[in-house]
Amino acid sequence: MRAALATGVDAPLSFTEREIPEPGPGEVLVKITACGVCFTDLTLLRGHFPFARFPVVPGHEITGTVAAVGEGVPGLIEGDPVGAQFLYDSCGHCDYCVAGDQILCRAKRFTGIVADGGYAEYALFKGRYVTPLPAGLDPVAAAPLMCAGLTAFNGLRQAGITPNSRVAVVGGSGGVGALAVRYAVAMGARVAVIGRSAGGAAGARELGAELFVASRDTDPAAALKAWDGGADVILNAAPSNAAAAATLGGLAPDGTLILCGYDGTPLTLPVQPMVLNRLRVMASPSGSPHDLRDTLAFSAQHRILPGVTAITLDEVPATLEAMGRGAGGGRRVIVFD
Repeated sequence: MRAALATGVDAPLSFTEREIPEPGPGEVLVKITACGVCFTDLTLLRGHFPFARFPVVPGHEITGTVAAVGEGVPGLIEGDPVGAQFLYDSCGHCDYCVAGDQILCRAKRFTGIVADGGYAEYALFKGRYVTPLPAGLDPVAAAPLMCAGLTAFNGLRQAGITPNSRVAVVGGSGGVGALAVRYAVAMGARVAVIGRSAGGAAGARELGAELFVASRDTDPAAALKAWDGGADVILNAAPSNAAAAATLGGLAPDGTLILCGYDGTPLTLPVQPMVLNRLRVMASPSGSPHDLRDTLAFSAQHRILPGVTAITLDEVPATLEAMGRGAGGGRRVIVFD
């Protein structure tokens, strides 16, 4: 089988031929249909994961079909359409794992970072962390749901969204942000989008937002406060802590700012308005297996899929290079024959 390897920090991807692996106990072999190219893959190559294992096959937005099943994997048979996510496995017995919060396990491991991922024609996964795809869900368009969709959907839930919420999304044109807007609208919330320039207004309204704020021209916190008293939830999908901090004053009392996007700088926030208005700031990783099942079911029910552009494995280096320049131009998905 053909695979792309990350061999070290700042090293280019290399391409190799490998034997198709066989599943051991508790494992499934998946024939990859599609794998999204995520910004996390670029951060791996830039050395932002000190615990990364090199060489490793990147990629964690994976769809495919079960090619073989190892011993002790119930509920999956050859030919089943499945998805695999960023969370590769966890210890299985700590309090977090037993409660279904495997993403919080101290021993968790990540697909495409320490375990081989989806930049290959086949991959091995732990059976407990492979999720069946709902019937009729396009496996190519659905690939980014395994990370971007899960992050957006679970972030909104963790922040306490309700059908009566006013939700603001910072960075609504990106992969996570655009899906967060569509999920929030489908959940019955009123939605605003915070973007950098007025050029994003039309796209935000097409997604269902009722308000667009261009942060280059308008104070986003003031604009949100003028929006019926502020947002109940602000979801930051932008890779910028400063962009998130600039919106804090736009929260309504008892509101929550949730970080799904971030950078490596300190997050600096004014404490007094947080105390006086009982504001909360939290962060959310992608999610656990049950969160992905809920994400996929909701996406199928409401027909929420991202727009994607299919590429080949050979086109991945150029895609990552463009992504690094901020010129990605939409979600790219590797499609295997």
